[in-house]
Amino acid sequence: GGCCPIAKAARRTASVEPDGRPLLEGEAMRQGWEDVIKVYEQPELESPALVAAWPGVGNVALTAATYLSEELGAQEFAEIVPLSFFDLNGAFIERNVIQEPRLPQSKFYYWKSSPGRKDLVLFLGEAQPVAQNYELANKILEFSQKLGVTVVYTVAAALVPHLAEKPRVWAAATDSELLTGLESYGLVLKGNFYVAGMNGLLLAVAREKGMKGICLLGETPRYLGDMGNPMASQSVLQVLTRVLDVDIDMSRMEEMVRRAQREISEAIRESRRQYIDNFTVPLWERPSDEEKG
Repeated sequence: GGCCPIAKAARRTASVEPDGRPLLEGEAMRQGWEDVIKVYEQPELESPALVAAWPGVGNVALTAATYLSEELGAQEFAEIVPLSFFDLNGAFIERNVIQEPRLPQSKFYYWKSSPGRKDLVLFLGEAQPVAQNYELANKILEFSQKLGVTVVYTVAAALVPHLAEKPRVWAAATDSELLTGLESYGLVLKGNFYVAGMNGLLLAVAREKGMKGICLLGETPRYLGDMGNPMASQSVLQVLTRVLDVDIDMSRMEEMVRRAQREISEAIRESRRQYIDNFTVPLWERPSDEEKG
């Protein structure tokens, strides 16, 4: 269960590469990236950075990266062939009608900056893969390298006990030099922690490949679960856009934040009401002194 994908892959080893590394024989690893990524446009990009995101707690990462992609007007140009990485285990029902099976989508987008400035590749995963995570990370990075990417950014949730009005942003990087360059952004450096899922694994594999990687984590309380936390996404985006030197309109995000704050406040009030109701017996239901004996 808790075994890392790399160890699982290594157990499938049948032989070794000439340099002594294990030859991993998972289905996707036997294929080149061309077999698992469908490309429908070949963009000419100038020193692009990759921003990748998958769902997680508070949907911090995917909300931030999707917003960035939409505001930039990024163009879709490739997608992951999902069969190796996802299973089907249910049915979607719309207006009481059962829909055909649908695998999660994982798509690449590009954005061209002005001449002389860095372009962007964005990868948005609709769901975390359920199999061959390590292989998927490898394929995404191999394809990105072919596009000229050398630096990878991911976003994640930093789990904290309480909801803050202005969540702080934590940072982690593949080497300490990168962190030095981020000092002016007022980021929190926590030392030792773990980033679960593909938003973490992609950067571990990037480091393995000699690429640079930075993870920006927006503080979000664990209890929010699937309820979105655009406050954390907003905090992360404010840093990420400065790091990438891109300018986007944040007004739609500000409206998402206001709406979420209202919904979360109402949810907290309702849970407090239920808590008090559970532990408070109305006077007329309390036993009299005679009944107490």
